[in-house]
Amino acid sequence: MARGHQKIQSQQKNAKKQAEIKKSKGHDQKTAAKAALVFTCGVCRSQMPDPKPFKQHFESKHPKSPLPPELEGVEA
Repeated sequence: MARGHQKIQSQQKNAKKQAEIKKSKGHDQKTAAKAALVFTCGVCRSQMPDPKPFKQHFESKHPKSPLPPELEGVEA
């Protein structure tokens, strides 16, 4: 019966260790991806990571709107 008790102790120790690792990590993939979305379209509030896809989005989705000043020098 000693093995049964050892098994329970080992599981508890491992759960505690995993919780500490998860706690120390501090961020997950979802928050990192959200932080990478830097550019926001002023018309539709869509978010993009780089200026190049932002300009492509703006030219295709909002052709009648004037180009924002942050996209003036960007090549699509």
